[in-house]
Amino acid sequence: MKARDSKIPVYKDPSLSVEQRVDDLVGRMTLEEKISQMLNAAPAIERLDIPEYDWWNECLHGVARAGIATVFPQAIGLASTWNTDLVSRVAVAISDEARAKHHEFARQGNRARYTGLTFWTPNINIFRDPRWGRGQETYGEDPYLTARMGVVFIQGLQGNDPRYLKLVGTAKHYAVHSGPEHDRHHFDARVSQRDLRQTYLPAFKACVQEGKAASVMGAYNRTNGEPCCASPTLLQGILRDEWGFDGYVVSDCGAINDIHQHHRVAATSEQAAAMAVKAGCDLECGCVYEALVGAVQQGLIMEQEIDGAVRRLFTARIRLGMFDPPDMVPYAQIPYEVNDSEQHRSLALESARQSLVLLKNEKGFLPLKSGSVRSIAVIGPNADDVEVLLGNYNGTPSRAVTPFQGIKTRAGPDILVSYARGSGIITGSVEETLAAAEVVRQSDLVVACVGISQLLEGEEGQEMSEGISQGDRTDIDLPQAQDKLLRAVSAIGKPMVVVLINGSALSVNWVNERAQAILEAWYPGEDGGTAIAEAIFGDYSPGGKLPVTFYQSAADLPAFTDYAMEGKTYRYFRGKPLFPFGFGLSYTRFRYSGLHVVPDKVEGGNSIQVSVKVRNVGERAGDEVVQVYVTDLEASVPVPIRQLVGFRRVHMAPAEMKTVTFAIRTDQLSLITDDGRRLVEAGRFQIAVGGCQPGYEERTGGTTEVLTSFLEVPHSVPIAES
Repeated sequence: MKARDSKIPVYKDPSLSVEQRVDDLVGRMTLEEKISQMLNAAPAIERLDIPEYDWWNECLHGVARAGIATVFPQAIGLASTWNTDLVSRVAVAISDEARAKHHEFARQGNRARYTGLTFWTPNINIFRDPRWGRGQETYGEDPYLTARMGVVFIQGLQGNDPRYLKLVGTAKHYAVHSGPEHDRHHFDARVSQRDLRQTYLPAFKACVQEGKAASVMGAYNRTNGEPCCASPTLLQGILRDEWGFDGYVVSDCGAINDIHQHHRVAATSEQAAAMAVKAGCDLECGCVYEALVGAVQQGLIMEQEIDGAVRRLFTARIRLGMFDPPDMVPYAQIPYEVNDSEQHRSLALESARQSLVLLKNEKGFLPLKSGSVRSIAVIGPNADDVEVLLGNYNGTPSRAVTPFQGIKTRAGPDILVSYARGSGIITGSVEETLAAAEVVRQSDLVVACVGISQLLEGEEGQEMSEGISQGDRTDIDLPQAQDKLLRAVSAIGKPMVVVLINGSALSVNWVNERAQAILEAWYPGEDGGTAIAEAIFGDYSPGGKLPVTFYQSAADLPAFTDYAMEGKTYRYFRGKPLFPFGFGLSYTRFRYSGLHVVPDKVEGGNSIQVSVKVRNVGERAGDEVVQVYVTDLEASVPVPIRQLVGFRRVHMAPAEMKTVTFAIRTDQLSLITDDGRRLVEAGRFQIAVGGCQPGYEERTGGTTEVLTSFLEVPHSVPIAES
């Protein structure tokens, strides 16, 4: 074995273990130097040849805030694809661009914010209430769907090299966090152990244990009295002790300041900083950790505890290859030309296509029949606005296609396509409405692109070109100005297709009664307009499904500040939804047969094999999302009405049949007892498999169906939380 060069410091020697290198590096630092590295904007330590580094970077649906990048559909749109393979490919493309950008920035000597390799995404909070402004950043309301999407996204970001991390992915915001935005700095989210374990934590557990997330971000709020970024229960008891997390924890920006300034559980910044580090928060987005010097002097925290945090941080940096020669790091060789490449732009278009959800299609109105229209009026505030395509935490596309542009291009020279805005997102004028009405009168068909934007839903203080985001919504209706516009043009009597562009559920009851078709497009990314046009003209058959429930009214919902799950999401809502979770129509029809559940009696740790045959019996190729739901029919404690336990998106040509098989884990049948134990309780369970939730087949107009079977658990089986 070749002897190591003693002239090379241990921490710079790639032949040694990460642990040896980290111990050597941290051992060379003074207390003040260690603390300086626990801030997101970490300064250089020149004597140790450590360059400055800012840990803050974003890539929710494309590399953000760092110049030109491919912009994919917003996270809620990616969730509506129900396609983990596709989302994995998106994450790999994003990480390619992120790596290429980082090394180009480094060559230029640019080490500012948004140039690094540590990314604060994905957002895997549960979208429990459609009024939350940041729900658009999530993968929807279901813990299982969120977990599956989060795991593949993190894996795609971090890569599969046995030695080096491609990027650091960060599961956020841990935990029990989903508004209200304006109260987040002092709010205490009170939850039962049942809701905590069955709803708010499963996606985080999956991302840590399966996805191997290298980082977790703590939330602003308190959970059951403890600030999330200084919670011994969440950070030590559950995250590290139960789940075995060995990465680093970062605070949300300003959250450490909240501990003493707003939560008021500490009297000073020294106390707040010490509380957070002792609980397990290693890195601060902010500058309160500067007070750790005083906290050590006051005996509030020991230097050895600070050492543990700094070790975790430099473990990540060494695993990213930051202290190794670039030719040793495979990801350092990714060429800058991958950024905004044709391949990635094509993937953005494919993602936008698969994110589309067809919510209504009266008598097969869509796709448009050849020669059926000679003129189209495209109206609405979201019809020709690039900014609304991009959602939040977005990059800057080199080009973007709005719905109007996409429809005009696809229509070609034989169809006249006219445009009128008609109204703004929130306000409108008589003149705008009259202009839209005139365009509609002269056309055979109306395509109304309406919805909301970051003005109405977003993060607290989010800045838009037209002003500051409202944050959360107070209702879930279509804004009044747009409602008036649609009613005015509908009265003219022309057939109307409504395209919804938004990041959360809308109670579009009147639209559902009057429009011939409704297409949900979310914030579809840079090529959203092309995907929308392709769906309208029939080049592509929509196959997405809703990752959230569309309610008829906000009056159907409990108080926004109530974190108890009863009455929220498809798992606990007992009313009649406008459109249910998992719903989405198609231009073709799918038939199910041969459902098998093996075994039909479950013992111990056995897994359950569920298989079904699906056939495309229509005349067009299309995608079906096969969904598996379980219902505990004899539970002795409160449980969900039903819950998703498996799904797969499959593409089928006309007359093609596929057998789809799922392996359902025993713990997916579990409940939480009144004394907090997880248990698969003896009893009878229903297994439902189909293209929607059971009980909603009639809403699909015959485009899909659901089959059911049953299984029995003869004896109760305890399940460990670790």
